[in-house]
Amino acid sequence: MKLIQKTLAFIGLLSLCGMFIYAVQNAPTDENFETKVINDYNVYALQIPDYLNFAGEPVPLENPDILERMDRELLVNTYWQSNGLLMFKRSKKYFPIIEPILAKHGVPDDFKYLAVIESGLTNAVSPAGARGVWQIMKATGKENGLEINNNVDERYNLEKATEVACKYLIKSKERLGSWTLAAAAYNAGNAGISRRLKAQNVNNYYDLLLGEETGRYLFRIVALKEILSYPDKYGFNFREKDLYKTIPTYKVEVDTAVSDFAKFAKNFGINYKILKLHNPWLREPHLNNKSKKAYKIDIPKEGYYQANP
Repeated sequence: MKLIQKTLAFIGLLSLCGMFIYAVQNAPTDENFETKVINDYNVYALQIPDYLNFAGEPVPLENPDILERMDRELLVNTYWQSNGLLMFKRSKKYFPIIEPILAKHGVPDDFKYLAVIESGLTNAVSPAGARGVWQIMKATGKENGLEINNNVDERYNLEKATEVACKYLIKSKERLGSWTLAAAAYNAGNAGISRRLKAQNVNNYYDLLLGEETGRYLFRIVALKEILSYPDKYGFNFREKDLYKTIPTYKVEVDTAVSDFAKFAKNFGINYKILKLHNPWLREPHLNNKSKKAYKIDIPKEGYYQANP
């Protein structure tokens, strides 16, 4: 038995040696690196662009630590392929809603990528209680005029939440002096960024020593901007029909209580599920509305959902 075990171990060692010699002999060189095929699947180092910016403000790639941090986020997001494809699909659906609101307020278009890294363009809920695509905290939402209670939570209203995000970012830019710092403040707070700038005696994001989350924040935004702007360059392949679509809607004004949204939805040829998909800010199957407030409810135009018989 021991002789058999020793023989098998020796054969295994020879096999490993052979694999090592094969790998060394077939390792890619500078000359064939870009065309080398190994087992029909390839993972390449990425060529970082010579110039990257956020909202027109350059990323100082000439600094080696900045280059490494940028490389990390480009690699992570390029090779997380399933998530990347979802971002392409969702951005086609939600960017047309976000972009005109940013433009209306004079907020750079690049901030739509902040929403991507905040929530993956979903109505996410953070452990700290931030909610919606823009991950707005309850206090911040209320301070900026959003209604937030058990019945209605307008942090889930993409249009209204984008308006609030714009207000916050504009105030941050005025206080901190750059759009890059305003983006960082969206993650760490205006007071938090101001305090760190003062304590470290610097005046820009890329010179700050920060914790893991805020330290990666701008690099993640810029990486998603780069990848979503140039899908072919980063190996993402899809057709226009593979992307999600923005379903056109019209608004119905309601200034009374609604006792049953399932019945309400049927009046417009849809069901409760579809009503909620387009109005996630309606948190309960009824609307109290004791104040007789005028709410605008989105109803999808006819022909986009197939009604069950």
